[in-house]
Amino acid sequence: MNARPELVVFDCDGVLVDTERIAVRVDAEVLAELGWPLTEEEIIRRFLGRSHEQMVREVEEHLGGALPADWVDDFQGRYAAAIEAEVTAVDGIVDVLDALRDAGVATCVASSGSHRKMRGTLGLTGLYDRFAGRIYSATEVEHGKPAPDLFLHAAGQLGVEPAGCAVVEDSHYGVQAARAAGMRAFGYAGGITPADWLSGLGTVVFDDMRELPKLLGVVP
Repeated sequence: MNARPELVVFDCDGVLVDTERIAVRVDAEVLAELGWPLTEEEIIRRFLGRSHEQMVREVEEHLGGALPADWVDDFQGRYAAAIEAEVTAVDGIVDVLDALRDAGVATCVASSGSHRKMRGTLGLTGLYDRFAGRIYSATEVEHGKPAPDLFLHAAGQLGVEPAGCAVVEDSHYGVQAARAAGMRAFGYAGGITPADWLSGLGTVVFDDMRELPKLLGVVP
């Protein structure tokens, strides 16, 4: 069995907060209005785990031009309203965080989302204070997921070598980034990402968040 990690790095959306279903629904509505209708499965495959900037570049490439000036405000307004009305913490995550804290294992957040977005979702679900001062965004690094930059940045800020880190992700791009960083990858398939999209990458795939401490070797 692998030794328990020194640091567990959590993605935010879909791992700590149950936002992905909401975001994909809003994405589908807005993209259809822009002229690129995609199914929710296509949106998950193309964009889940990537930054907003990466998504915008791909949409503009497909549409052949810049998005309307008011697009971001419209999207963010719809997304924020839906999140405020519907967001919850991922089932079981509070128990996991308690177990890691009690075992003396450090934790942090490393997400493709902005700090503003994470303050909102983590705050609404009561999780922000558990990570305050240890929250890292792709806006802080040159390359977002699937590049390893963000995870290496988070580990470096906390003084932990990559081999001592475990990453918990729910996207194909996220587990790719974890493996590229030389970290153990755990793929959470209890949300909207099919398990087979996370497997085959040297990743431990699981669908019950409460099993994570045992998989990490933190509890018997």
